[in-house]
Amino acid sequence: MFDKKFEHFSVGETWISRGRTITEADIVMFSAFSGDWYPLHTDKEYAEKQTPFKQRIAHGMLVLSAATGLQKMDPEIIVAFYGVEKLRFITPTFINDTIHVEMKVLDLQDKQNGTGVVTFEEKVVKQTGETAIIGTFKVLINKENKEG
Repeated sequence: MFDKKFEHFSVGETWISRGRTITEADIVMFSAFSGDWYPLHTDKEYAEKQTPFKQRIAHGMLVLSAATGLQKMDPEIIVAFYGVEKLRFITPTFINDTIHVEMKVLDLQDKQNGTGVVTFEEKVVKQTGETAIIGTFKVLINKENKEG
């Protein structure tokens, strides 16, 4: 999605990423990195016997981070992540679920400084077709003509 300058985006435009499978190793590495060892993610017996999911689920922020890695990002184009609104974790992502990202441009805001903000809806979708995560994201993008 983020492989072109601000002027080349249009409201309503869509993009779909490749897929990526979330593994047990992902959960262990994310837990170690973040310090989040909550038993819903890391304790098989707890998750099976004491949760409505009946199995371990991936951390929501792990899934969101993995989704970020599925997006095309060119450092000559992206200036910075600008914000997120209305983020919701809708359906759990289990070990061995495969996710992909679906994005739709909602708004374009010219910043008059050689950049613009692209606002888009992002959905992280599982192989079942269920939406795992949905939110409205904003990214600051360079223009062709950085003069304004």
